[in-house]
Amino acid sequence: MVLPYGLEVTFDKTSHLIFPSAIRYVDLGSNKLTAGKAEDAENVLRVKAAVRDFETETNMSVICEDGSFYTFNVKYAEEPEKLSVEMADFLSSTEGRLPSNRADIYFKELGSESPILVKLMMKTIRQNDERTVKHIGVRQFGIRFLLRGLYAHNGLLYLHTRIDNETNLPYSVDFISFKVVDKKVARRTAIQEQVLQPLRAYYEVTRVRAEGCERTVFVLEQFTLSEDKQLEVRLYERGGGRTLAFYLDEEDLLLARKIDNLKLKW
Repeated sequence: MVLPYGLEVTFDKTSHLIFPSAIRYVDLGSNKLTAGKAEDAENVLRVKAAVRDFETETNMSVICEDGSFYTFNVKYAEEPEKLSVEMADFLSSTEGRLPSNRADIYFKELGSESPILVKLMMKTIRQNDERTVKHIGVRQFGIRFLLRGLYAHNGLLYLHTRIDNETNLPYSVDFISFKVVDKKVARRTAIQEQVLQPLRAYYEVTRVRAEGCERTVFVLEQFTLSEDKQLEVRLYERGGGRTLAFYLDEEDLLLARKIDNLKLKW
């Protein structure tokens, strides 16, 4: 059972709820409420009363991208006690368990894996910063693009990447792509490529400072490669031509470590 939060709203002022993760879904219990995500802030919800002085308490539910589920009992107040609420401050303090005032929602794209568990795994992999893969990477244009770790759990593949900028100028990251490509085709076409969309990314990078480094953990749906195929991981520079790529074959994928014994960091 998820314990509901108490929330007061009014007609002339807007309440702001700040969640630990981007908002995916909002359900209002009645037309007495109006709500919407704040512009340019995916984790902030704006809520206010749609009618003045409603008497009957109503409810509201919110699901976030990390799979967390929140429910609220909402009542009208002429002067709400709080107009800005940081949800992280209200989560029950627990030792390695899900807070009692938040539930865990499963998303189709992650299969049977819990979104919160996926986030914890990504966070732990990045914080541990263990280099379990030492032979996959590329170095060009004063930039090094490496695979530091490869992990597997419950049908998902976790790739820990690192970008080192060895130049005196910042490197702006446009995006990182994942494609299954033919090994022997020198000039590939779209037909010979299969684009893989990451399901999640932890600590996405947009800029690597001069002589600095950044690391990101990506999650892909687990897959296999035939002998004539390889996974291409390509880094694109925003507003520039310094593009780098490294490759993995089936033998590399088989080296993925199990996460079962990883000590998760809440």
